[in-house]
Amino acid sequence: MKLTILGCHSATPRTNTNPTSQVLEIKNHMFLIDCGEGTQVELRRNKIKFSRIKHIFISHLHGDHYFGLIGLVSTFRLLTRETELHIYGPKGIKEVITLQLKLSDSWTNFPLIFHELTSKESELIFEDDKVEVYTIPLKHRIYTNGFLFKEKENERKLDINAVLNANIDKAYYRKLKQGADVINEDGKLIKNISVTQDPIPSKSYAYCSDTVYHEPIIPIIKNATILYHESTFLDKNESLCERTKHSTARQAAIMAKKANVKTLILGHFSTRYNGYDEFKSEAQKEFENVLLAQDGKCFEF
Repeated sequence: MKLTILGCHSATPRTNTNPTSQVLEIKNHMFLIDCGEGTQVELRRNKIKFSRIKHIFISHLHGDHYFGLIGLVSTFRLLTRETELHIYGPKGIKEVITLQLKLSDSWTNFPLIFHELTSKESELIFEDDKVEVYTIPLKHRIYTNGFLFKEKENERKLDINAVLNANIDKAYYRKLKQGADVINEDGKLIKNISVTQDPIPSKSYAYCSDTVYHEPIIPIIKNATILYHESTFLDKNESLCERTKHSTARQAAIMAKKANVKTLILGHFSTRYNGYDEFKSEAQKEFENVLLAQDGKCFEF
């Protein structure tokens, strides 16, 4: 599982900071999460192939999270893309993008499929044989979702020596990996646990931006491998959180602790601050395993 931060700052782009966007590579998928202004430039800078992006997840319709989307869609068109592009986001995302395509007479030459979200409860919005994606209902100034990306349980590993000694036909190897007991060539029932090993633990990534401190999401993100949680402010500016519906680094750390996640990544920093080390130190007073997002930084787990 690899996470590439294309942008991790709030509000407006600067010469050295980009608004929110990131790419998650998981089980051969490349998911684009939010698409702030300048996203396609950062995709090129980080040498990420445009053609591998087939699913885009937009958390909410504030500009620093989706103003780069129409530009990226237009570039896909200029690159003569043919494969489907799925966009998941709040109701209204289809209208705002298709209106721009209509007025510029720039309809795509590839299928552009919108999945508009309205539920205030967590829901499954994508699934295949390897990955599930759920919404995380957040509390912001407008309708907002985070996203939980979960690997499905991995197959069990064959203990090949035990399998051979048990005289099991190769035709049953697939069933063994799926956890089934099988009959060997002598007609004897072989218990799965005697010839396989536990699978590699599946991983999960919870993306939470933007939101005020909001404990109702804890059951959804419980035990996540990685939690990315917005930390727009430091403690000294906590008074701004309720008005703007954002969080502090300390509040993000409390959320990580209560959800029992393995690692917390802080991001969505306000550009009012000159440096970000203080975000980490404040968070670590509540939760030890803290990392800082940075434009262009990759995390592999």
